[in-house]
Amino acid sequence: MAAETEVQLMMSVGLIEKDTNGDSLWVWCYPSVSAELRELLLRKCCLTDEKGALHTFVFGQFRRLWYYITTAEAQDQATLKKVTHFSIVLTAKDFNPEKYAAFGHVLCRMYLKHGSPVKMLEGYITVLTKGICQSEENGSFLVKDYDARKAYLAGSIKDVVSQFGMETVILYTALMLKRRIIVHHPRLEALLEFTRSLPTLVWHRKDWSILHPYVHLNDCELDALKVCTGYIAGFTDPEIGNRSELYDVYVNLPESEIIVSQFAKDAMAMGKLHKDVGQLIIQAAADPDRSDSQVVKDLAVKTREILSTLTSLAECAGSKITLEHLRQRRFPPATETFLYHLAAAEQMLEI
Repeated sequence: MAAETEVQLMMSVGLIEKDTNGDSLWVWCYPSVSAELRELLLRKCCLTDEKGALHTFVFGQFRRLWYYITTAEAQDQATLKKVTHFSIVLTAKDFNPEKYAAFGHVLCRMYLKHGSPVKMLEGYITVLTKGICQSEENGSFLVKDYDARKAYLAGSIKDVVSQFGMETVILYTALMLKRRIIVHHPRLEALLEFTRSLPTLVWHRKDWSILHPYVHLNDCELDALKVCTGYIAGFTDPEIGNRSELYDVYVNLPESEIIVSQFAKDAMAMGKLHKDVGQLIIQAAADPDRSDSQVVKDLAVKTREILSTLTSLAECAGSKITLEHLRQRRFPPATETFLYHLAAAEQMLEI
């Protein structure tokens, strides 16, 4: 069963090499990678980075396809004489960085030993068909060891709350309302770690397709982002702070600063409901006996309460909520605004 699922999830494997002349090129892929995607993956793999920073593992998403890039030094291997570094690129339909980092590492060791993609292809096909890749010298990899739920919970929501405190509720509100969040940090690893945690704030959706953890200020990538309803997008380029048309909420991670854009301020107005949610998050996260997953669960219970309020309002109204129905309930203004926009996000609003 695992192998059958894997056939549907893994899409391709590829190899990029950096030679002794400093050129980085695609040298092999299976079954195929489009020209547009090749160009993007060359940009994402650190071999083309002018600053020369070596990122052993990066991941991201482009048009609903996840990519996972594992990079290694050729280490003067006799099998790779003219190569200084290489990247193994896996593309897949699922979000699971730990799974693809482990598999990428096994494929890297295979390539270092044999200097040919043939053994990598054998390993890739074995995982597709059997869900396993085993070899004594290169380590083994089992698909069933990597559960999707574990990948979702691998980030630390407690770290997010520790950094932003009560302001975490701004991120929660933006995600609940399917707004656009931009996160900036010059260090890629910090960006990946922080952004992957944010979808847990809206655990009831279990939707990691909103996550675009590593985006360049490139027209093709920005066009793909703009067609998304709401998103969490990570950028290392500080110039993103000047692109206010791309975000409703801007998170400057090094400065621990969250900015709500001018045109999103009305929908994002904070009231008693937000304060209650914020206090719940802070108390749960501050408890040393509570794990990250328990904090996520505590917040999910509160979210279910809010959603059940909406559901009962919709039932009273017939099937969909109108602004008039909300006004009849005499909610505080900020709560009314939040519930109105949440009804729209959850497709429960009469238009």
